[in-house]
Amino acid sequence: MDILWSDILTLLLAVLLGALIGLEREFRDKTAGFRTVILICLGAALFTMVSLSFAPTSDPARIAAQIVTGVGFLGAGAILRDGPRIVGLTTAAIVWLAAAIGMATGSGNFLLAAIATGLVTLVLWLFPKIEHWIDTLREVHSYEITGDENEDLIQSLETLISSTSLRVLQKRWSKENREITLHCTLLGKPGAQQRLIAELLSNPCVKRFKTQD
Repeated sequence: MDILWSDILTLLLAVLLGALIGLEREFRDKTAGFRTVILICLGAALFTMVSLSFAPTSDPARIAAQIVTGVGFLGAGAILRDGPRIVGLTTAAIVWLAAAIGMATGSGNFLLAAIATGLVTLVLWLFPKIEHWIDTLREVHSYEITGDENEDLIQSLETLISSTSLRVLQKRWSKENREITLHCTLLGKPGAQQRLIAELLSNPCVKRFKTQD
Protein backbone atom coordinates (compact mmCIF):
# COMPACT_ATOMS: atom_id res chain seq x y z
CA MET A 1 0.00 0.00 0.00
CA ASP A 2 1.55 3.27 -1.14
CA ILE A 3 1.13 6.12 1.31
CA LEU A 4 -0.48 9.14 -0.34
CA TRP A 5 -0.99 12.66 0.94
CA SER A 6 -4.71 11.93 0.89
CA ASP A 7 -4.15 9.08 3.35
CA ILE A 8 -2.18 11.35 5.67
CA LEU A 9 -4.90 14.02 5.50
CA THR A 10 -7.52 11.37 6.26
CA LEU A 11 -5.66 10.33 9.39
CA LEU A 12 -5.22 13.96 10.44
CA LEU A 13 -8.94 14.53 9.96
CA ALA A 14 -9.66 11.52 12.18
CA VAL A 15 -7.41 13.05 14.84
CA LEU A 16 -9.21 16.40 14.56
CA LEU A 17 -12.69 14.91 14.79
CA GLY A 18 -11.67 12.73 17.72
CA ALA A 19 -10.15 15.77 19.43
CA LEU A 20 -13.39 17.75 19.11
CA ILE A 21 -15.28 15.00 20.94
CA GLY A 22 -12.48 14.25 23.40
CA LEU A 23 -12.30 17.88 24.55
CA GLU A 24 -15.71 17.59 26.19
CA ARG A 25 -14.79 14.31 27.90
CA GLU A 26 -11.52 15.80 29.16
CA PHE A 27 -13.30 18.95 30.35
CA ARG A 28 -15.68 16.85 32.44
CA ASP A 29 -12.81 14.64 33.67
CA LYS A 30 -14.30 11.42 32.31
CA THR A 31 -12.60 8.04 32.03
CA ALA A 32 -12.17 8.15 28.25
CA GLY A 33 -10.60 11.58 27.88
CA PHE A 34 -8.94 13.65 25.18
CA ARG A 35 -6.17 11.28 24.10
CA THR A 36 -8.26 8.15 24.44
CA VAL A 37 -11.03 9.36 22.14
CA ILE A 38 -8.48 10.61 19.59
CA LEU A 39 -6.71 7.25 19.54
CA ILE A 40 -9.98 5.35 19.17
CA CYS A 41 -11.05 7.54 16.24
CA LEU A 42 -7.60 7.35 14.63
CA GLY A 43 -7.34 3.60 15.12
CA ALA A 44 -10.76 2.95 13.60
CA ALA A 45 -9.90 5.13 10.62
CA LEU A 46 -6.59 3.35 10.08
CA PHE A 47 -8.15 -0.12 10.33
CA THR A 48 -10.81 0.93 7.83
CA MET A 49 -8.24 2.31 5.38
CA VAL A 50 -6.16 -0.86 5.61
CA SER A 51 -9.23 -3.08 5.15
CA LEU A 52 -10.24 -1.15 2.03
CA SER A 53 -6.74 -1.62 0.61
CA PHE A 54 -7.28 -5.40 0.72
CA ALA A 55 -10.32 -5.23 -1.57
CA PRO A 56 -11.32 -6.98 -3.74
CA THR A 57 -9.23 -9.94 -2.54
CA SER A 58 -10.91 -9.83 0.90
CA ASP A 59 -14.09 -8.50 2.45
CA PRO A 60 -13.55 -5.11 4.17
CA ALA A 61 -16.70 -5.67 6.20
CA ARG A 62 -14.94 -8.37 8.22
CA ILE A 63 -12.44 -5.90 9.67
CA ALA A 64 -15.22 -3.36 10.20
CA ALA A 65 -17.13 -5.94 12.23
CA GLN A 66 -14.03 -6.65 14.31
CA ILE A 67 -13.62 -2.92 15.00
CA VAL A 68 -17.16 -2.79 16.37
CA THR A 69 -16.51 -5.84 18.55
CA GLY A 70 -13.19 -4.52 19.87
CA VAL A 71 -14.63 -1.12 20.67
CA GLY A 72 -17.44 -2.86 22.52
CA PHE A 73 -14.89 -4.27 24.96
CA LEU A 74 -13.37 -0.81 25.47
CA GLY A 75 -16.76 0.70 26.12
CA ALA A 76 -17.69 -2.04 28.58
CA GLY A 77 -14.62 -1.17 30.64
CA ALA A 78 -15.95 2.35 31.14
CA ILE A 79 -19.23 1.16 32.70
CA LEU A 80 -19.09 0.88 36.49
CA ARG A 81 -21.52 0.42 39.36
CA ASP A 82 -21.46 3.20 41.96
CA GLY A 83 -23.76 2.01 44.74
CA PRO A 84 -27.28 1.89 43.27
CA ARG A 85 -26.23 3.86 40.19
CA ILE A 86 -24.62 2.76 36.95
CA VAL A 87 -22.04 5.25 35.69
CA GLY A 88 -20.03 5.44 32.48
CA LEU A 89 -22.80 4.69 30.00
CA THR A 90 -22.33 8.01 28.20
CA THR A 91 -18.56 7.48 28.05
CA ALA A 92 -19.09 3.99 26.61
CA ALA A 93 -21.41 5.45 23.97
CA ILE A 94 -18.78 8.08 23.11
CA VAL A 95 -16.16 5.36 22.63
CA TRP A 96 -18.55 3.56 20.30
CA LEU A 97 -19.39 6.72 18.34
CA ALA A 98 -15.74 7.80 18.08
CA ALA A 99 -14.97 4.48 16.42
CA ALA A 100 -17.91 4.92 14.04
CA ILE A 101 -16.70 8.41 13.10
CA GLY A 102 -13.20 7.05 12.58
CA MET A 103 -14.57 4.33 10.30
CA ALA A 104 -16.54 6.89 8.30
CA THR A 105 -13.43 9.03 7.95
CA GLY A 106 -11.25 6.09 6.93
CA SER A 107 -13.76 5.05 4.27
CA GLY A 108 -13.73 8.54 2.73
CA ASN A 109 -17.14 9.67 3.99
CA PHE A 110 -15.71 12.94 5.29
CA LEU A 111 -18.93 14.96 5.24
CA LEU A 112 -20.82 12.21 7.08
CA ALA A 113 -18.05 12.01 9.70
CA ALA A 114 -18.03 15.80 10.14
CA ILE A 115 -21.83 15.97 10.52
CA ALA A 116 -21.78 13.11 13.04
CA THR A 117 -19.04 14.86 15.02
CA GLY A 118 -21.07 18.06 15.06
CA LEU A 119 -24.14 16.22 16.32
CA VAL A 120 -22.18 14.40 19.02
CA THR A 121 -20.58 17.66 20.17
CA LEU A 122 -24.01 19.33 20.24
CA VAL A 123 -25.46 16.51 22.35
CA LEU A 124 -22.53 16.53 24.80
CA TRP A 125 -22.42 20.30 25.38
CA LEU A 126 -26.07 21.37 25.00
CA PHE A 127 -28.15 18.46 26.22
CA PRO A 128 -26.83 18.44 29.83
CA LYS A 129 -28.46 21.87 30.20
CA ILE A 130 -31.73 20.44 28.90
CA GLU A 131 -31.43 17.50 31.31
CA HIS A 132 -30.88 19.92 34.19
CA TRP A 133 -33.98 21.87 33.19
CA ILE A 134 -36.02 18.65 33.06
CA ASP A 135 -34.75 17.70 36.53
CA THR A 136 -36.07 21.00 37.91
CA LEU A 137 -39.54 19.96 36.77
CA ARG A 138 -39.54 16.81 38.88
CA GLU A 139 -38.08 15.68 42.17
CA VAL A 140 -37.62 12.38 43.97
CA HIS A 141 -38.49 12.39 47.68
CA SER A 142 -38.44 9.54 50.17
CA TYR A 143 -41.09 9.53 52.91
CA GLU A 144 -41.51 7.75 56.23
CA ILE A 145 -45.07 8.28 57.49
CA THR A 146 -46.05 6.85 60.87
CA GLY A 147 -49.36 6.53 62.70
CA ASP A 148 -51.31 4.24 65.02
CA GLU A 149 -52.07 0.82 63.63
CA ASN A 150 -55.53 1.00 62.15
CA GLU A 151 -57.26 0.68 58.82
CA ASP A 152 -58.08 4.40 58.72
CA LEU A 153 -54.39 5.32 58.42
CA ILE A 154 -53.72 2.77 55.69
CA GLN A 155 -56.81 3.76 53.72
CA SER A 156 -56.11 7.46 54.20
CA LEU A 157 -52.53 7.28 52.97
CA GLU A 158 -53.35 4.99 50.06
CA THR A 159 -56.08 7.37 48.93
CA LEU A 160 -53.90 10.44 49.43
CA ILE A 161 -50.99 9.10 47.39
CA SER A 162 -53.22 7.79 44.60
CA SER A 163 -54.92 11.20 44.34
CA THR A 164 -51.64 13.00 43.68
CA SER A 165 -49.85 13.21 40.36
CA LEU A 166 -46.78 11.66 41.96
CA ARG A 167 -45.37 8.42 40.62
CA VAL A 168 -44.68 5.72 43.21
CA LEU A 169 -41.16 4.35 42.70
CA GLN A 170 -41.08 2.27 45.87
CA LYS A 171 -43.57 1.50 48.64
CA ARG A 172 -43.61 -0.79 51.68
CA TRP A 173 -45.23 -0.97 55.10
CA SER A 174 -43.60 -1.81 58.43
CA LYS A 175 -45.04 -2.40 61.90
CA GLU A 176 -43.49 -1.72 65.31
CA ASN A 177 -44.94 -1.12 68.80
CA ARG A 178 -48.55 -0.93 67.58
CA GLU A 179 -47.54 1.69 65.01
CA ILE A 180 -47.33 1.27 61.28
CA THR A 181 -45.03 3.16 58.98
CA LEU A 182 -45.27 3.71 55.25
CA HIS A 183 -41.92 3.91 53.49
CA CYS A 184 -42.28 5.25 49.98
CA THR A 185 -40.31 7.02 47.28
CA LEU A 186 -42.27 9.36 45.03
CA LEU A 187 -41.38 11.10 41.78
CA GLY A 188 -43.11 14.23 40.56
CA LYS A 189 -43.31 17.98 40.31
CA PRO A 190 -42.06 20.05 43.28
CA GLY A 191 -45.51 21.58 43.70
CA ALA A 192 -47.12 18.17 44.00
CA GLN A 193 -44.53 17.15 46.61
CA GLN A 194 -45.32 20.27 48.64
CA ARG A 195 -49.06 19.64 48.43
CA LEU A 196 -48.54 16.11 49.71
CA ILE A 197 -46.52 17.40 52.65
CA ALA A 198 -49.28 19.92 53.46
CA GLU A 199 -51.88 17.12 53.39
CA LEU A 200 -49.75 14.98 55.70
CA LEU A 201 -49.41 17.85 58.18
CA SER A 202 -53.18 18.24 58.35
CA ASN A 203 -54.01 14.53 58.38
CA PRO A 204 -55.21 13.51 61.89
CA CYS A 205 -54.20 9.87 61.32
CA VAL A 206 -50.54 10.79 60.85
CA LYS A 207 -48.55 11.02 64.09
CA ARG A 208 -45.23 11.97 62.49
CA PHE A 209 -43.40 11.80 59.20
CA LYS A 210 -40.07 12.72 57.70
CA THR A 211 -38.91 13.25 54.16
CA GLN A 212 -35.63 13.55 52.38
CA ASP A 213 -34.49 14.26 48.83
